Amino acid sequence: MDVKKRNDYNATMSRQKKPATQGEVHESLPERLALSATSHIGSLPSLCLHSLFFIGIFGLAWLGVAFEKIMLILTTVVSLEAIYLSIFIQMTVNRQARQIAEVSVDIDDIQENVEEISRDVEEIQEDAKEISEDIDDIQEDVENIKENVEDLSDELEKDEAAERTQDQEKIHRIEHTLEELLREIKTLRTIK
Repeated sequence: MDVKKRNDYNATMSRQKKPATQGEVHESLPERLALSATSHIGSLPSLCLHSLFFIGIFGLAWLGVAFEKIMLILTTVVSLEAIYLSIFIQMTVNRQARQIAEVSVDIDDIQENVEEISRDVEEIQEDAKEISEDIDDIQEDVENIKENVEDLSDELEKDEAAERTQDQEKIHRIEHTLEELLREIKTLRTIK
């Protein structure tokens, strides 16, 4: 990651204001200062400012300041700057480590949720398979019932046809018996 992107990232992270969650404390003044310092140090204005500072320090030689004093001032300022920058950078690294740990916990939670969803999907697929098998069984039962109804209908039609045939035979016998009776009545009338 180049310096510009890192500075943009640090500046963005320092500007983000999210509500404090359980166990999280708002950033203190030193933390905000550290974020601000680390976001500005690697920038072009910082490079120009440092260059002007060095030119100015060495320019003191033209004003008659002894070279040893210039080097003493320069090494003292540069040492102090390095100490504070290392502290600010370490504070930023610690902050980012905490953020990474929080993200890691979130990733673990998401992973657990994905695994739970995966198990749920597998259970749903098993349920769908069982439902599909049940539907196949029900279709077979419906077909069997349909065949039984058709068989019963055929039997009923045969029984009705047989009953009609029997009824017609009875009617035919009754007609035949009536005809005989009528003949007998005629014969009896003729005898009288």
